[in-house]
Amino acid sequence: MRRDADARAVIFDMDGVMVQTAPQHFAAWRRALATVGYELTEDEFRATFGMRNQEIIRHLLGESIGEARVAELARLKEEHYRALVGKGIEPAPGLLPLLRQLRERGFRLAVGTSAPRENVELILNALGIGGQFDAVVAEEDVERGKPHPDAFLLAAERCGVDSKRCVVIEDAPSGLAAARAAGMKCIGVAGPRKREELRQADLVVDNLMELDVTTIERLLEGGSDHR
Repeated sequence: MRRDADARAVIFDMDGVMVQTAPQHFAAWRRALATVGYELTEDEFRATFGMRNQEIIRHLLGESIGEARVAELARLKEEHYRALVGKGIEPAPGLLPLLRQLRERGFRLAVGTSAPRENVELILNALGIGGQFDAVVAEEDVERGKPHPDAFLLAAERCGVDSKRCVVIEDAPSGLAAARAAGMKCIGVAGPRKREELRQADLVVDNLMELDVTTIERLLEGGSDHR
């Protein structure tokens, strides 16, 4: 998309922001890793938020694990995850009204996630919002995952918006670090996390119901609020 100097964009992470699918991810990882005798704990799982599948597997099982085994474990995990998500999901409270407000004020919308594209399409279609986004950047679209800024920079490019006129909404420290590295304002959605874990954010909220378009516009204009 051609860059518009006046355009603004909001880039959403997916898991933990647009949908609360941590239970499905945890169950899927436990099932996949059990095939190699690894019993994943909840604390270990939470420490992987924002990582890509290959990074998670090597983080847990060691760098010496072979490529074929990594690929097979990632495939198994996603197979289990899609089956669980297929049973039904709901949008995060506040998501749909926020998307509507942003559209009405002329914001461009994007998704920037570490999830595989098949998962992203599954989630967006299940929520009925696939057509609302100007850009979707998934795992396959960039060489480096978060905390590198690649996904968010590509999302901004595809939206035709300067990075300094983008706001990222994230739930993981690695995602906030990526937004910072991209030169973007960032909002942390705490959810079950402690707020201090998201101290890199310009603004921290407990959920999307605490956000509105006026707050986001104020943030872009230069304000920050670590509430």
